[in-house]
Amino acid sequence: MRLSTRGRYAVMALVEMAAREGRSEGCIDGKPVTLTDIAAAQHLSVAYLEQLFGRLRRAGLVASARGPGGGYRLARRACAIPIAEILDAADEPIIATRCEDGGPGCLGGLRCLTHDLWAELGDQIRLFLGAMTLADVVDGCVTGRARPPAGREAAATDPR
Repeated sequence: MRLSTRGRYAVMALVEMAAREGRSEGCIDGKPVTLTDIAAAQHLSVAYLEQLFGRLRRAGLVASARGPGGGYRLARRACAIPIAEILDAADEPIIATRCEDGGPGCLGGLRCLTHDLWAELGDQIRLFLGAMTLADVVDGCVTGRARPPAGREAAATDPR
């Protein structure tokens, strides 16, 4: 699976906002954060962030404030914003296969033998990102979260 810049930038920008919230530098209860500030902190393009933040605002992830001192705030606490929701808002599909039932990605319109393998991988990625929040990323609680499917612990360590 490969994320486009749209999905990565959206996550990076909201993680920056969540980190500022944790440092009491705005975002929810404090002053709004400008896209220029986010772009500078994360080395992102302001023009690209402007396009992204329209999508994030419509999805209810950020709220905007106009005028002097304006900018953006997180619409909810960081612990209530799953990474998968950010990717959805950025219109970033989480799929691990180009196969579609009967589509050209499989073998001549027929479902390929590996279709279910890649589809399940995409589902696992979505579950992982759906359980991971902005707060988890900011707090460094990401590593060690991947787990083998139930009943597979022994199989995962079996060298056969």
